Amino acid sequence: MKTVQRTTTSQGSRLNASVTYRPIGVLHGEHTVAAETPIQPAYAKGCQGRVEVFPEFAEGLVDLDGFSHIYIIYHFHQAPAPRLRVKPFLEDVERGVFATRSPARPNPIGLSVVELVRREGNVLHLDGLDVLDGTPLLDIKPYVARFDRVETTRNGWQDGVDERHAQERGRRGYRGKATT
Repeated sequence: MKTVQRTTTSQGSRLNASVTYRPIGVLHGEHTVAAETPIQPAYAKGCQGRVEVFPEFAEGLVDLDGFSHIYIIYHFHQAPAPRLRVKPFLEDVERGVFATRSPARPNPIGLSVVELVRREGNVLHLDGLDVLDGTPLLDIKPYVARFDRVETTRNGWQDGVDERHAQERGRRGYRGKATT
């Protein structure tokens, strides 16, 4: 169980807050070295993996197999120390951490949209898995196009990164069979 104690401010007053996460499962896949792991599911097509949901949470998987894609929310268990300015993988310029997807965050929580290939009991088979083997799973949510799809977006500094450069850097040191 992960407990985080924080003192936060809200309109000038100080609050003591405690947030507790209890992993609901563990992610398993082929990636064991961060520097050889694609940085996003878009660059991890063909990277197979699975979620092992702990038995006490298996009932929560009912009806999930009707969805083609799911969000997996996880704890970056091997994240570097948090920093407020980081160099994102796709650039050599420092950016504010909240304008990136860097794992070096004040709260090391990751989010990926992956393809749900199939469910076998409390195991979900996935494609596009861009996380390290053994990553603690915090939650699962279905991807629902009518709620989640955004037709027109601004992508900040990412709009200036050409796709060829993004493809090269996005795969990092991964040399497996993934396709893009």
